[in-house]
Amino acid sequence: MRIRIVGAGAMGRGIAQWVASAGHTVELADVRPEAVREALDFVASMLDRAVVKGRMSAAAREASVARLVPLADPWAAGPDVELVIEAVREDLGTKAEVFGKLERALPASAVFATNTSSLSVTRIAATLQDPTRLAGLHFFNPVPLMRIVEVVPGAATRPEIPALLTAFVEGCGHRAVTVADTPGFLVNHAGRGLVTEALALLEESVADPAEIDRIARDVLGLRMGPFELMDLTGLDVTAAVIDSIWQGFRHEDRLRPSFLTPNRVAAGLHGRKTGRGWYAYGDGASGPAPESPVTGDGERPVFVVRGGRPETAAYEEELAGALAAAGARVERGAGPSAEAVVLVPVWGTPVSAAVAEGGLPRERTFGVEVLPAAGRRRVLAVTAAGDAAAARDARAVLARAAGGEEPYAVSVVRDTAGSVAQRLLSSVVAVGCSIAERSLAAPADIDLAVTTGLGYPAGPLAWGERIGAVRMLALQRALHASTGDPRHRPTRWVTERAALGLALTDPGTSPTDCLGVNPRVIDPRTSPTDCPG
Repeated sequence: MRIRIVGAGAMGRGIAQWVASAGHTVELADVRPEAVREALDFVASMLDRAVVKGRMSAAAREASVARLVPLADPWAAGPDVELVIEAVREDLGTKAEVFGKLERALPASAVFATNTSSLSVTRIAATLQDPTRLAGLHFFNPVPLMRIVEVVPGAATRPEIPALLTAFVEGCGHRAVTVADTPGFLVNHAGRGLVTEALALLEESVADPAEIDRIARDVLGLRMGPFELMDLTGLDVTAAVIDSIWQGFRHEDRLRPSFLTPNRVAAGLHGRKTGRGWYAYGDGASGPAPESPVTGDGERPVFVVRGGRPETAAYEEELAGALAAAGARVERGAGPSAEAVVLVPVWGTPVSAAVAEGGLPRERTFGVEVLPAAGRRRVLAVTAAGDAAAARDARAVLARAAGGEEPYAVSVVRDTAGSVAQRLLSSVVAVGCSIAERSLAAPADIDLAVTTGLGYPAGPLAWGERIGAVRMLALQRALHASTGDPRHRPTRWVTERAALGLALTDPGTSPTDCLGVNPRVIDPRTSPTDCPG
């Protein structure tokens, strides 16, 4: 296939390298001829590196370079061009101008694809004489390494084009997911669950960025915490995406931005690229400060509250057994002694509610996380009535490990509905489920795109399924009831599947499955389910 790439910046040159390495002829063009030369030099250097690392043979490298064709004029005639991929700056007017000129220069048979990450594909296509020939083809940077591409049909896109683009992407070695033309498409939309809830936790002073990041990594198993991720991406970019998606979905509560970000963006606290974001970078500072040492009395007796909720029952016994195996003085019986610190496993509710309902001693009662941790970390939640010395002792008890094992790290956070990890996970799952219930993408594609594009240990639907639909619904209901905040309301997807005994990953039966007709007969719009590829 002969492909023209217009735009020789970071994305354009990455796409060119990937396409040429897959065996296609690539015409690379830009309004700045020097940008094309720089891009070709960059691609050649990256292919040289691949040879050195043994990922490509010298012969394959030479063949790939030979397939790169520099164009002096982006609008030159191209009778043999079958696909055009636009990778210019994110501006509707600029993209409309590019495609307008290409429409006049290239045959009607050439398919147009825009690499937009934030603009409406339908609006770009609407500027063409033939809007049916254009779809979105959203790559992630660096293109050769990020092995996922979003195929985005616009409202007028011909039904065969998404299937063609899917075959092209997968023929080049990447995975393709077909998603609806909505704000943020799929990956950027799904990624809002983590960062918006992390910012909400910070707004409420539940924990500082470093503690939230530690919990995200060591409990949930994320490779980077949300604040580390914002510093890497750039808070200016993250804030713009959050605002755009929230506005695009007409102020959906689940996607609500934080009041914390505008002033930080205005102050230039963008992250690594400016030397300071949520953390400081550069000489003498890099990332968060180290954790505080454990200083309490690990010999103090401890009482683990049991029988609180069905969702916590298994963990209550597990925690008591683990602490006993580590040599802690674990009390048994109907209630704690006057000396013991009291630990309450929580699921969607605050520790303060357990104190009030159970008549527990408020100065020495604390919450503990029940989600299975990916690393050696436990989390202690402190209420406003908690005694600081008792909290230090509870932390020391939780840090204990069985003989020969490494002690646990113990995060200390403010009491909140559920816990830091539960709120982050619930938000990730809820946003993913809201994408599924709107039919913006198929469940399998949601999970594939998130694990590949965001690097999560599981996709949001599969992650929720690990917890179970019934238990996940109990968490969302408890968070909603405890806070009154509509951002925590249960999704229809979780509620329905909990009632029916379906997996969260199960797409279920739709009305069109029962009609025996092509869904386009019912609804003429192109949807992801029309274009499975």
